[in-house]
Amino acid sequence: MVKGNQTNVREFLLLGFPGSRYVQISLFLLFLFMYLLTLMGNITIISLVAHRRLHTPMYFFLCNLSFLDIWFTTGYIPKTLALLVSQSKTISFSSCLLQMYFVFSLGCTEYLLLAVMAYDRYLAICHPLRYSAIMNSTLSIQLALGSWASSFLTISVLAFLITRLSFCDSALINHFFCDVDSWIVLSCTDTRLVEMVYIIICFIVVLGSCAIILVSYIYIISTVLRIPSAQAWQKAFSTCSAHLTVVVIWYGCSIFLYVKPSKENSLEMNKVVTLLNTIMTPLLNPFIYTLRNKDIKEILRKAFSRT
Repeated sequence: MVKGNQTNVREFLLLGFPGSRYVQISLFLLFLFMYLLTLMGNITIISLVAHRRLHTPMYFFLCNLSFLDIWFTTGYIPKTLALLVSQSKTISFSSCLLQMYFVFSLGCTEYLLLAVMAYDRYLAICHPLRYSAIMNSTLSIQLALGSWASSFLTISVLAFLITRLSFCDSALINHFFCDVDSWIVLSCTDTRLVEMVYIIICFIVVLGSCAIILVSYIYIISTVLRIPSAQAWQKAFSTCSAHLTVVVIWYGCSIFLYVKPSKENSLEMNKVVTLLNTIMTPLLNPFIYTLRNKDIKEILRKAFSRT
């Protein structure tokens, strides 16, 4: 069913964070600081993984996660910064679609990588004698490439369906980046197919990866509880605690945002939760893994002791 007048929209107006000039400048400085800190932290993790002691599957996946977080934040933060200091709030149709495609593709990749990392920890703790034979370099690369490729291919279906939509006279997006919910709200045509495909993707990617993580940790906990040594308990906990912390933060925000997309969702609330999910998680990941990982802390300690 068509609602209102259909127009061939060439550009959209991103509302972003409305407020006084003081608020805009304050947000610009805050986001710029967080973005630079995110880049610095994740580049540091990638550099540390190049250390000869960290050439293991666990650190290979961590390197992938850090590389992903760099591009995930780069997908929308520079445009958000430009919106805060520029008089022009517009973004072209193609740029908006491209931003949505890359941000959501990278987001899906993060879900899958977190599931792969949980599976890696399951093999390391539950099958330590067979771990090296199972999680070899070939399988590690296949799992990482599979996560990246499947995510980008999956979101390409959603992006194609969005290009088939027509839009009303209003081209105002009440967000700081091009979100799927925003496309749905602005469309004059029937969006049920887009919403259905979006929900299916969310259930498969978000809940599917969550199920893999949950099952992996159930087996890990049951294995650890059978170990009599307290030192082994501590080693297993230190191995998994950083990953588990990241999972809780990422999934806690994501399930609220994307499991049930619809026009009735509060876009203002979505903006707040999206900030936590898309800015705080990539920012905190390097610090969580650094503070909770003995190997990385040891390398950092040696590096600072030489300076």
